[in-house]
Amino acid sequence: MNTHSYLKGFKDYLKLERSLSKHSIDAYLNDVEKLVQYYLAIDKDLIINQLQLSDLREFITWLNEVGMQANTQARVISGIKAFFTYLMQEQIILEDPTALLESPKLTRKLPDTLNIHEIDQLIDAIDASKPEGMRNKAIIEMLYGCGLRVTELVELRISNIYADTEFIKVIGKGNKERLVPIGSTALKLLEIYVSRIRVHLSIKKGHEDYIFLNRSGSRLSRISVFNLIKTLAIKVGIHKSISPHTLRHSFATHLIEGGADLRAVQEMLGHASITTTEIYTHLDRDYLRSVITQFHPRS
Repeated sequence: MNTHSYLKGFKDYLKLERSLSKHSIDAYLNDVEKLVQYYLAIDKDLIINQLQLSDLREFITWLNEVGMQANTQARVISGIKAFFTYLMQEQIILEDPTALLESPKLTRKLPDTLNIHEIDQLIDAIDASKPEGMRNKAIIEMLYGCGLRVTELVELRISNIYADTEFIKVIGKGNKERLVPIGSTALKLLEIYVSRIRVHLSIKKGHEDYIFLNRSGSRLSRISVFNLIKTLAIKVGIHKSISPHTLRHSFATHLIEGGADLRAVQEMLGHASITTTEIYTHLDRDYLRSVITQFHPRS
C-alpha cells in the first residue's frame, strides 16, 4: 500500500469507527500531511511501515526549524499518534514508533481578567436611555455573573430561566446541560429587559424563546456581543486584550480568589475536566505571590 491508501483507510476509520465530524477528520489528515510534506522537503521516499522513532524525532526537529509553534506541534504529534494507532489496529505495522515520541512542553498562557472596578466601568458606560441599553447591561451581568460562554449567552432561552429558584439552564459544549445560579442583579436586569424592552420588539418566527434579540427581532449574534465588549472597553479606556470570554475568566478568577471550591467552579463553568479549571488556581497563586511581594517585610 502507498501513503495515499493508508490515508484513505485512516479517513474511513475516523469517520466510521470514531464517528468524528468532517472538521476533526480534516484536522487529523492535515496533521499526517505535514509528515508527507517533510519527506518531500528532504527529497526522500516516505515508507510508512518502515518509520522509526528516530525518523519522527527528525520530523519534529524540522517542524521547529520551519517555525511551527509548540501548540501546533503538539496538535500535529497528536494526529500522527492517532494515525499510527490506526495502523497498529489494522496490523499494517507491528510496533508503534510514536510510543515514545514526546510532545513539546506547553506553557499555558493565563488569560487577561478584569477587576471589579473595570467590570463596573463597562456596565456604567452603557447608555440605559437607549432601547438596547438595558439588554446590554444584562448581557455584561450574565457573562460575568454566570460565567457563560458567548455561544451559551446567545442561545439562552426564556424557558431556561428559573427565576423562582434563581437558576438558569445552560446548554454548553456537546449539548451538555448544566444549572448555574444567577445573581439578583443579573436576574433583575433580565426581567426589566424582557418585560419593558423585548416585549415591544417584532419578534421573528422561530426566535420567540431566545432572550437576547437584535433590533430586527432575531437572535443576537456572537459577533454582536464581541463588538459590544470591544466598544465598551475602548470607551472606558481598558487596554487589555478583552472579549466576552474575559468576563467568564474574571468570573472564575474572582470565585477562586474568594475561596470558592474548585469542583463547584468546574460545575458552574461546565468544564469536562478539573484540569481545565485548575488554570484559575494558577491565577490565584500569582495573586497570592504579588501580595507577599508587596506586603511581606522579608520580600
